[in-house]
Amino acid sequence: MKQMVGLIGVFAYLSLLTIGGGMAAFPEMQTLTVNVFHWLTKDELVHLYSIGQMAPGPNMMMIAGIGEWVAGPIGAIAVTLAFFLPTGLLTFWVGRVWEHLAGWPWRASIQRALGVVSIGLLLGGVVSIGKVVLVGWHAVAVATLVFAVLMATNMNPLPLMVAAAVAGVLFFR
Repeated sequence: MKQMVGLIGVFAYLSLLTIGGGMAAFPEMQTLTVNVFHWLTKDELVHLYSIGQMAPGPNMMMIAGIGEWVAGPIGAIAVTLAFFLPTGLLTFWVGRVWEHLAGWPWRASIQRALGVVSIGLLLGGVVSIGKVVLVGWHAVAVATLVFAVLMATNMNPLPLMVAAAVAGVLFFR
């Protein structure tokens, strides 16, 4: 039962850090799930996150995997509700207030500031994952090549993920 209370508390807190997307909460998720509560290792967390990126639907559904890992199916349900319910309710409330402030002079400034905050939190998540997975020159080369192709083209990332998986099998045995 103590595990369940910890899971719900951690993921309710993390839900409030998802300004700009789930990746914004990744550094704190790593700190709490790996370093504080020791529910997962860094590699296990990155693997679960990768599966969430490849699965259809919201990528942060990977949190259900963490809940299931720690406390079984009930943990998966509890974590999912704890992660999505607070943010959903807060978004609903802020949306209603935001409509009432349509003519407010500070509104545009707040929107621009939140955009910058979102980008900063997103970059923090990217750096956090990069520290775990970019080990060795092979990994850096694959990541750089995929990034360059995505920046230079409008290519669907799926073939690049398949190519990176093949490179992983060849280079990272």
